[in-house]
Amino acid sequence: MVVQQKFSVQTRGHAHMQDITDRVASVVAASGINSGVANVFNVGSTGAIGTIEFEPGLQRDLPEILDRLIPPSREYGHEQAWHDGNGHSHLQATWLGPSITVPFQNGKLVLGTWQQLFHLECDVKSRERTVMVTVMGD
Repeated sequence: MVVQQKFSVQTRGHAHMQDITDRVASVVAASGINSGVANVFNVGSTGAIGTIEFEPGLQRDLPEILDRLIPPSREYGHEQAWHDGNGHSHLQATWLGPSITVPFQNGKLVLGTWQQLFHLECDVKSRERTVMVTVMGD
C-alpha cells in the first residue's frame, strides 16, 4: 500500500532549520500502514531534508559549516546566468539532498533517541515550502 500526503513549511530564509519529525510521524500514523518506509521530500531545489539532533548548537553549526564549504559570496555559474544571489543555495541543498527515507514499525518512525527530521532552508529569502511524504508498506 502507498499513501501520500503533503504539508507546508513556512521558512524565514537562509539557514532557517525546522524540526518536522512530529509532522512526518502524524502522516505515518494516519496512513494506517503498520510497517514500511516513509520518504520525506522537499519540493524545490533550494531546500534540504535530513536527520540531526535538533538542538540549538547544531541548528547553528550545520548552516555555518555549509556556508564555509559553499560560501554565499562566491560568483557561481548560476549567479552569472541569473543574478539572483542564490547560487550557493542550490549547491548547499544539493549537497545535503532533498529527501530522506525513514523506516517505521508499528506505525511509528524508527529514529534514535537524539535523531529528529529537519527541513533546512538554503535559499536567501523566506519561502513557503511543500514537503511530500510517501508512506509505503503493509
